[in-house]
Amino acid sequence: MSRVLPAGGRPRLVTAAAVLGLLSPLAGCSSASSSVEACMGKQAVSATSGELAGTYAGEGRAKGATITLKTSGGKPGGTVTVHDWPTGDWYRSELGDTFDGKGTWDVEGGTRSGEHAQVHLFITEPRLFLRGYTLDALSIATDSKRTHLYEDDDPDVCPAFRLRLT
Repeated sequence: MSRVLPAGGRPRLVTAAAVLGLLSPLAGCSSASSSVEACMGKQAVSATSGELAGTYAGEGRAKGATITLKTSGGKPGGTVTVHDWPTGDWYRSELGDTFDGKGTWDVEGGTRSGEHAQVHLFITEPRLFLRGYTLDALSIATDSKRTHLYEDDDPDVCPAFRLRLT
């Protein structure tokens, strides 16, 4: 049995097929409210040092990097150790593209509407890095099975630099 399309039906059918083709890669994220939530979990508004402590392994552009957050006896934050961490432009000629280092960290919750919690890193070894000379602030995403730290650089795509709690 053949169907007769109403006048103009063919272009609508082609348009609908094209739109479906464009949307199909997004099918897995249709219930997510952001690209971060679709690939890692919900952006955390707050977090405690105890919830974040542990070792994180790099994914995406962070592959090979690790960060270990340790708590300091009930105080907020603690010590941090990084391996294959990205060097900021200022130190690249001296240290190379990545470095191994140590320092301290703390966590800050979103204080205003729309803000999210962040881990702040204060790298003191191999040398003191001034704010912004290396990646020193990471956003937090969690769901029931995983915790990620990530560079929040483009809200429309899954973050390229992300680390997952192992």
